[in-house]
Amino acid sequence: MIFGIGTDLIETRRIRSAIEKTPSFAEKIYTREEQRYCEAQKAGKYQSYAARYAAKEAFFKALGTGYRYGMAFKEIEVINNDLGKPEIKVSGVAGTFVAEQHITKIHITLSHTKETAVAFVILETAGSTGTQ
Repeated sequence: MIFGIGTDLIETRRIRSAIEKTPSFAEKIYTREEQRYCEAQKAGKYQSYAARYAAKEAFFKALGTGYRYGMAFKEIEVINNDLGKPEIKVSGVAGTFVAEQHITKIHITLSHTKETAVAFVILETAGSTGTQ
C-alpha cells in the first residue's frame, strides 16, 4: 500500500547561493558521498545538489511529518545504482521512523534543467506488491 507521496521543486540558483555563501550548508545537508557525486558533475554540479535537496524535501513530505522529530537532512541519502538510477538510503532517526511505519520500498525520480530541479518520492508499506 502507498504510505505517502511527496514532490518538491527548487531553483538551482538558490542551492548554488546557499553553498557559495555558507560553506557549512553542504556539510549540514549532504552526506560526503552525495557531495563527492555532485562535485564530480562539473558543469552540472549545482543541478545535482538541487535535485538531491528536492529529493530530501519530497521524502519528508511523503512521510507526512515534514522535517521534525530530530530527523536530519543527512539521514536521507540519494545514491545512484550501477545503472545511474537514483535510490534513497535512510539512516538515523529518519531510518527508525521509516522502520516503525513498516515502510518497505522507497521510489524516487529526479529531473532538472539548468534553472530548476524536481523530485518525486513514493513510500510503500509492507504488503504492497506495486503491481495491481
